[in-house]
Amino acid sequence: MAKNQALHQWKVEDSIELYGIRNWGAGFFDVAENGDVVIYPRGKGGPVIPLPEIIAGLHERGYDMPVLLRIEDILASRISAIHESFRRAISTLGYQGEYRGVFPVKVNQQQQVIEKIVQSGSCYHHGLEVGSKGELLAALSLLRDREACLICNGYKDEEFFNLGLQAQRLGFKVFFVLEMPGELEVLLKLSRKLGVRPNIGLRSKLATKASGHWTDSGGERSTFGLSISEIVNVVDTLKENQMLDCLRLLHYHLGSQISNIRDIRTGVMEGTRMYQALVQEGAPMGYLNLGGGLAVDYDGSHTNYITSRNYTLDEYSTDVVEAIMTILDEQNIPHPHIITESGRATVAYYAVLLFNILETSVVEESVVPDNLPENTPDAVRNLHEVYASLTLRNLQECYNDAIYYRDEVRKMFSTGQINLRIRNLGEKIFWAIIMRIAREKTRLKNVPRDLEDIDVSLADIYYGNFSVFQSLPDAWAIDQLFPIMPIHRLNEFPSRQGIISDITCDSDGRIAHFIDPQGLKPTLDLHPLKEGEEYYLGAFLVGAYQETLGDLHNLMGDTNVVSIRADDHDGYQYVREIRGDSVADILTYVEYEPRRILEDLRTTAELAVREGRISPSDRFAIMQAFEDGLRGYTYFER
Repeated sequence: MAKNQALHQWKVEDSIELYGIRNWGAGFFDVAENGDVVIYPRGKGGPVIPLPEIIAGLHERGYDMPVLLRIEDILASRISAIHESFRRAISTLGYQGEYRGVFPVKVNQQQQVIEKIVQSGSCYHHGLEVGSKGELLAALSLLRDREACLICNGYKDEEFFNLGLQAQRLGFKVFFVLEMPGELEVLLKLSRKLGVRPNIGLRSKLATKASGHWTDSGGERSTFGLSISEIVNVVDTLKENQMLDCLRLLHYHLGSQISNIRDIRTGVMEGTRMYQALVQEGAPMGYLNLGGGLAVDYDGSHTNYITSRNYTLDEYSTDVVEAIMTILDEQNIPHPHIITESGRATVAYYAVLLFNILETSVVEESVVPDNLPENTPDAVRNLHEVYASLTLRNLQECYNDAIYYRDEVRKMFSTGQINLRIRNLGEKIFWAIIMRIAREKTRLKNVPRDLEDIDVSLADIYYGNFSVFQSLPDAWAIDQLFPIMPIHRLNEFPSRQGIISDITCDSDGRIAHFIDPQGLKPTLDLHPLKEGEEYYLGAFLVGAYQETLGDLHNLMGDTNVVSIRADDHDGYQYVREIRGDSVADILTYVEYEPRRILEDLRTTAELAVREGRISPSDRFAIMQAFEDGLRGYTYFER
């Protein structure tokens, strides 16, 4: 943090600006005057819930960190915001069709999430999109609204089609989106057998290709969808079988997290042209499914960077509606119902990962002695001379020399030429040089490239009680940025620069890229730990994909999950609590039998008794510890 910001008394407003919470929080998160992060589950003007208060309530209920906090009201708020935005655009522009949103189950398959989405979206006929037989059965068990669309995407075998057709017989509005040419033959055979005329959709491979992490599903060489010639063949086959009237929907998908509105509009225009062509072929159509793509502004920059977006929700809705109208009105083609599969934009905000910091590793600045002992090796003496001669003019030269002599000291230690204490002296002088260079380089107008990231080498390591691989897999796999910040003490100056390491024994289990108002930064502004006090951080906007993608690295299991809901009295309720995985649960997932483990341990303990290593009472205490360990939380327990 720049020193001039520390010269004045630190205020909450400084933290709000530093962490950008009002830029990425979409009105759901803010900082109270006392320095605590608060939640506005229904947006500004509604109830206010302090995050530290929630954590205190969880501890009283016997829950340790980490905890995945789900805020149910935010799901309802997001669904409402998307539908109302399209309603305004449709009304303003005079569009003749309706908007029908669907939630893609793959984005978050948790039963509680899907159930809440179905409940909150029922007044809008908000539907679901599924891509497997498991997702289809889960959706059918929860979807009650027969007007809501149930979109069947993905590769479909005979059983998948059969399940969907049976659901259509029960009154569900099912659409079978053909992804592969061979699927049509299977669908036609089963539909004739069951006497059901299916609602058929086609997934088109558009030429339009957006930029970003998740856009390989777009473009002419995308994995999914039908080419132009394959679409023509499907139309001809349907005509031959007198089933062209079943062709009701065109679907395309440019990808997830499309940050540039220009890409979205280009895709809509190309997709609408394809829709127009199918109508002109004689298909009744009626539905245009734009797939996903509505982005989340993770970094709050409001740009076309891959973790942001350069448009508002209203701009998105207006551009979509206007582009469809512009093309179809030319040919007097009726406006279709618009479907979007907005998953990330629906659920990202509703979940926060809360975790505590266990300890820190800090590079301490040592006092460099004026004189060295007579027997000090030359490599250490040279480091000492670099420290003494360092000025603003020779920072680069001193940096290069310090690296060279530091490496010489380490080589001497590894070959036995110097002892541990001499090695320690050399390291202390080296880090004192690096700290001085870091301070001095702030006075340079043009910082040499080698010195730009020198602050990273001096950053503290904050050890968080969580697993990146389990709870934030996208941060590890594709460098996805999530807003991360302290959830309290935000009325205090964050005087430390740190990176975050999890508790797995893996060098990849760390977060070393953070959002910044000016872009990306390699360290996070944090507070020094206080003796006897917990320090809590929150990773925000983690509701999309992370729960399902999480793995069992180091056998770290699912975290505790707690859901809250605002009540009508400006308060909130803990409405659902799910215990995280125990050690026994995790071992079962990887095909161990906890009961067998205990039997083996009992055998080992009994052998120790016979060998006189322990007493029978010792054996009882040891086995009790093993049994408690199997029942315990996989994360650090206080």
